Amino acid sequence: MVFNADDRRRVLELVDSALASGTLTLGPLTSQFEDAFAAAHGGGYAVGTNSGTSALEIILRCVGVEDSEVVVPANTFYATAAAVLHAGGRPRFADIDPATLALSASTVEAALRPGVSAVLHVHIGGAISPEIEKIRGLCEERGVALIEDAAHAHGSRLEGKAAGSWSRAAAFSFYPTKVVASAEGGLILTSDQALRDEARIYRDQGKASFLEGGHVRLGSAWRMSELQAAVAMVHLSRLQDFLSVRRTVASRYDEGLKDCRGLTPLVPSPGSDSNYYKYIAVLDEGVDRDEFKSRIREDFSVGMSGEVYATPLHLEPVFKGFADEPLPVAEDLCARHVCLPVHSDMTSAEVDQVIEGVRSTIEKLNS
Repeated sequence: MVFNADDRRRVLELVDSALASGTLTLGPLTSQFEDAFAAAHGGGYAVGTNSGTSALEIILRCVGVEDSEVVVPANTFYATAAAVLHAGGRPRFADIDPATLALSASTVEAALRPGVSAVLHVHIGGAISPEIEKIRGLCEERGVALIEDAAHAHGSRLEGKAAGSWSRAAAFSFYPTKVVASAEGGLILTSDQALRDEARIYRDQGKASFLEGGHVRLGSAWRMSELQAAVAMVHLSRLQDFLSVRRTVASRYDEGLKDCRGLTPLVPSPGSDSNYYKYIAVLDEGVDRDEFKSRIREDFSVGMSGEVYATPLHLEPVFKGFADEPLPVAEDLCARHVCLPVHSDMTSAEVDQVIEGVRSTIEKLNS
């Protein structure tokens, strides 16, 4: 999380106003943040929650996945599939596109069988796949809901259209590692007013309204606090600055590593304005990832970011029994990719250090 001195002062001022008002949850700061986030992502309705995971579960409950299957990419975070189970559905893991590490129209089509009620598309690393429009068409044709897991994709766009605006509803996360962070927190973005209204009920213990009793849904304590909203509001105001830094870093990596034998950067498609939550590169077969990460840390003091993801979900013990068959692309690329360091206040000298470290380490491993 990047907060300069001015940011910290602004956060403290907003927190002080919340404390003085005595309204510490679902108050005016949450409403202001919801409106500002929606405006920055193409409009629609926003519902603040206590995490990105709860945002996903609420969406899945709203669209009604109980006793049905939901298509989930094999190489997403645990929470994507766990939310399906907690909402009463069953994850149906699908393979991925090697160009994006995300679902493709062909992998979705292969997974769409009777009993599937929704497709959960994840914007891996912050890049929106050019396949998203085809996937949306498939979902409309088959009568299943398309949902975006946009936890990585604050500010990302494809052909000018923002993450969160491609589906019936999208879930964002504000975990500390995210481009916009609030320590903990999440948000639902949707153009469906009825879904917005349902989501508000679910996030507040299933109550018909905030100030009245009467529990009408099996909700939970999924509210965003005013303190979370204060932090998120300040971070959101810096989003364009953060995107500029991250895109500059990525451009430097693209140029500095374009002829690096042994490692191939995963460059977003034309028309995709990634936020570069992650800068992903694929190691050639035979290059040991653990050795690469160990050497670059020891020799150049460069620590790699966490993978997206190191183990595909259908191979995780907790999801044993939900995969019908091997998913070879996910199994291969989960084992061979790395994520180069990117952060929202990264300096030019730090970028040079990473490029030198990657090139030198790969050369040694190839010799």
